[in-house]
Amino acid sequence: MRFSNFPFLRYLPFFAIGILLGEQVNIPIWISGLSLCIGWLIYFLILNQGGKIKVNVLASLAYFLLFVFGFTLAQWDGELRRENNKLHPHPILAYTAVVQKFDLAKPNSSENLLQIIAIKDSLGWHPYKQKVLVYHQNENGLIPGQTLLVSKTPEEVAGPTFPNEFDYKEFLLRKGIVYRQFIGKDFQIIDSISHPSSSQKLLFFKNRLSEILDQNLNFPESKQIASALLLGEKDSLDKELRKSYAETGTMHILAVSGLHVGIIYAILLFPLNRLRISTSKRKIYLTGVVLLIWVYAVLTGFSPSVIRAATMFSLFSFGQMRARKPSVWNILAFSAMLMMVLDPGVIHEVGFQLSYAAVAGIVGLQPLIVRLWLPRHWILEYFWQLAAVSLAAQLATFPLSVYYFHIFPTYFLLANLIIVPMAFVSMAIGLGFFGVFWIPGLGKITALLLDWWIFLQNWVTGLFQNLPGGVMERLTISFAAMVFVWALLVIWGNWEWGNRKRLIYFGLIVFVFWRVELLIQEIKSPAKEIFIYSRENQKILDLRVGSHFLSWNLSFPAEQLSFSVDPNRLANTWPLIPEEIKGVSKDSLVFFPSFGLSFSSSQNKFELDPSLGFTLREFGIPQE
Repeated sequence: MRFSNFPFLRYLPFFAIGILLGEQVNIPIWISGLSLCIGWLIYFLILNQGGKIKVNVLASLAYFLLFVFGFTLAQWDGELRRENNKLHPHPILAYTAVVQKFDLAKPNSSENLLQIIAIKDSLGWHPYKQKVLVYHQNENGLIPGQTLLVSKTPEEVAGPTFPNEFDYKEFLLRKGIVYRQFIGKDFQIIDSISHPSSSQKLLFFKNRLSEILDQNLNFPESKQIASALLLGEKDSLDKELRKSYAETGTMHILAVSGLHVGIIYAILLFPLNRLRISTSKRKIYLTGVVLLIWVYAVLTGFSPSVIRAATMFSLFSFGQMRARKPSVWNILAFSAMLMMVLDPGVIHEVGFQLSYAAVAGIVGLQPLIVRLWLPRHWILEYFWQLAAVSLAAQLATFPLSVYYFHIFPTYFLLANLIIVPMAFVSMAIGLGFFGVFWIPGLGKITALLLDWWIFLQNWVTGLFQNLPGGVMERLTISFAAMVFVWALLVIWGNWEWGNRKRLIYFGLIVFVFWRVELLIQEIKSPAKEIFIYSRENQKILDLRVGSHFLSWNLSFPAEQLSFSVDPNRLANTWPLIPEEIKGVSKDSLVFFPSFGLSFSSSQNKFELDPSLGFTLREFGIPQE
């Protein structure tokens, strides 16, 4: 494809780079804003001038303006986030807050989200706006719109202790949540909802649909999958059920996203493909399709992934109303830019990256994969088309999956060939069930069919999960290697019609970038390292000597290793279970003679002999 034919695809990199740089560089926002205004003024002045140089200069200036716009937008968004996520300067003694959603069941409590409306500190009561994630043990549960009085101090969410540990604080901050608190039964309901808002009415409607599923489906797993597929409720998924879909590469069907909106879109467009109607009626029908897609987006909670998909399919629909159909690449790039304008921070969301990588892979690689084989029978052609879509999406998202999750499902292609069509049928039956559940007899039959079909879907997923060698784990990939894989895919996708000389140069540049990164990592990585992880009286000692990995555990809970210590081990390509070492104990000291290291339990600290050449890295805060 010719890159020049897709203007928004050209604009996207400059805009995205501006956002990324704007988040890192801290300069007064008025400077970037003034630069943007001056740039636009120069742009219009040049536009009114003649000369052959005008086109090239205007193009360069336009790219610069996009970069500055992204830079300014990121700085403005950062200022808003910092202002909105400010902690109260004085200790909060009590607060009143409004319940934002229905409870989510946890093992020993229920989780909910409160919007604080007023706080009490040493100076009295003050209006205050902030969100707090609470865990309570009220038997009757909480209902959206209720006002609570909590006479406890909410806690600031703690950040990660160790490197590469999941940053739960940042995760909540992106949702506007700065406090977390266990309130048990120590609160009062001081007011109930009398006139629910539109968003609260939607929550009640969605909860009613969830209750209908609970009342009519018998298998607990079927209820969970039905809620995830139809209502976007995946927070209540059983841990083992979630693991089953993740390890087969089909987890994407449980997160309401482009796949689900695409299924709804395909169902709604099916009559249009079979009927011959006038252009005006076609436009009316497509407008109705767009409205129904957004109704589904609202119903499923208006999550970012659904908004992205609804925006994309809306643009596709509007494009079909035109005599000249717009390019899919332009629609894809424009929708990505639109999402980043509305929320610059979305560029960091894994779901955002995976969604657009998958669609780009399908658009760019699926036609090439399909041409590798042309089945004669229509059934084989159908499955080959489906396999090509799955393979194209997996090729494009594989680097991101390894980069973030460090696993790769071996049987993803076979699993998606079977489970994605089954999920399509589950959604079709589920939507039909919501339409007829109130009809005696027919509602029960449809519920029974949905219940057993999802049971079968879960059974097939478990079958794939239990196949030998189903998951490759502890995979790692660097950022440069990820870019190199994408570069190879871009070269393949453009090899037939693109400028091959430029493609080769492009591939060589990215290859050099990757090798330089590897060389820098090799130089920076010492031959002998000691990692000490401390959390109060809990300690882990990790040692690396060349290709040997050793560890000593001092009362660090084994169940916490997977999310606290193991992420850093994985980032440094350590094995899952390092070889255990034992020290020599004498009084309050533990000696490790081979490594010039000793630990004093009385002083709760390590001593290292620097002559042995070990590089020491300490993480966490030891208990004094």
